[in-house]
Amino acid sequence: MIKLDNISWQHTTTKDKLLALSHISFTLSQGSFCWLFGHSGSGKSSLLKLLHLEHLPLEGKMVILDHEITSHTTRHTLLHLRQKIGIVYQNPSLIPNLSVAKNIALPLQLQNCPEKMIKQEVGAVIRWFGLTEQARRPTSCLSRAEQQLTAIARAVVHRPQIILADEPINSLDNEQAKRILDMFFKLNKIGSTVIIATHDLSLIQERRYPVLNLVHGQLYDLTTP
Repeated sequence: MIKLDNISWQHTTTKDKLLALSHISFTLSQGSFCWLFGHSGSGKSSLLKLLHLEHLPLEGKMVILDHEITSHTTRHTLLHLRQKIGIVYQNPSLIPNLSVAKNIALPLQLQNCPEKMIKQEVGAVIRWFGLTEQARRPTSCLSRAEQQLTAIARAVVHRPQIILADEPINSLDNEQAKRILDMFFKLNKIGSTVIIATHDLSLIQERRYPVLNLVHGQLYDLTTP
């Protein structure tokens, strides 16, 4: 479960006192799917990083996977929870000189998983994502869509309970975008909570799932001006 109750957050480097996120409240049950809608600068990336526990709330109450998160939450607890959360950034942030398979294996290696398990899990994810032909190629040689698929595969290889994606189909053509979105829908159907950030209103009108509508760091109904 994800629960935010009156959460606010501010960039530590900002010179003004404006909040990047202001009094955010919502609840998502495990296995939910929702869109995070908003234009550039609305706070979508900040909210995703908060949910990924890269930031801690300035005020309010946040519960992630039954753990209450505060400024006093220990680093050990945060690291443990982040192992249950996968995130896909706008930039795939792959290691260009490493192969697709080695990029995907990184989360499991960071968790010190046995090598045999890593090989099995990475192989299964590569087959599921249709990346078998690309598995040994450096990610610098991939198309944009293949890089994004690799980034998603890396984000889910450790079977996270929560999957966050920041504009994952930006700059892709319709066919590539559909392929990427279909993977998220399949991941949701097998039990992962999925939150996808987008600025594309037509996308969320076509796929009618719940919407978190961010405007200047605050949540509004989608119909609110």
